[in-house]
Amino acid sequence: MKNFLPILFLSLLILCGCDRNSNVNLFSPDQDVQLGAQINEEILSKHNEYPVLNPSQYPESYEYLNGIVNNILESGQVNYRDEFAWQVYIINDDNTLNAFATPGGYIYVYTGLIKYLDREDDLAGVLGHEIAHADLRHSTRQLQKMYGLNLLLSLAVGEGSGLEQIMGQVVGNLTALSFSREYEREADSRSVDYLSGTDYECDAAKSFFIKLSEMEEQGQVPTFLSTHPNPDRRIQSIEARSQEVGCSTEPLDPQSYQAFKQSLP
Repeated sequence: MKNFLPILFLSLLILCGCDRNSNVNLFSPDQDVQLGAQINEEILSKHNEYPVLNPSQYPESYEYLNGIVNNILESGQVNYRDEFAWQVYIINDDNTLNAFATPGGYIYVYTGLIKYLDREDDLAGVLGHEIAHADLRHSTRQLQKMYGLNLLLSLAVGEGSGLEQIMGQVVGNLTALSFSREYEREADSRSVDYLSGTDYECDAAKSFFIKLSEMEEQGQVPTFLSTHPNPDRRIQSIEARSQEVGCSTEPLDPQSYQAFKQSLP
């Protein structure tokens, strides 16, 4: 944490004269990277809460997942392709249908989500969405709105357990972060843009919401819907964006994805 403090003083000086609700992101991209790295370290240290699969024990699983991420990064559409870390981790929890991204390009995908989806394109759509959250720097923009001066002051001058407590709160908020509808729409739209530069079905992000809608119609309401409402509206928006872009909506062969799912515990 101390490595992050000197850089924050400049942000602190700027922030003192700014509205906490401003759309301007007062964190620099370098600060996104440093904050993300420290949050990643915190997440990896809490194995009971975040049971991350060890890449050395599941090399094939990680190779497959990194292949999807790299395909998206090579689309030519990712703004911080070379600046951010773009590290992806698998969290071993079959009961959670979720993925999340932290600042600087750290992405975490739950096995429950991977096994819930049917095709590589579907996961590429979700990963494109999470990459967009990092690439558009939604997390630090959201933190700025949530904490404002209090966060930066504490990080800049805090010491000991108080500072650790704040970092714990930041980690907890980021892993369960409920982005604004504006941010979710931006990430959905950017996912289409990313996938348009790949061989994936460019509107594949909608597949997850289609499955959720079907569950809802059957009287099953996944927990995910409590923080990510209006799946039907998001499906429509994703489809509309794909029509604007004019990209391919043909999916890839799903066989390799089934082998990927079987490689997980």
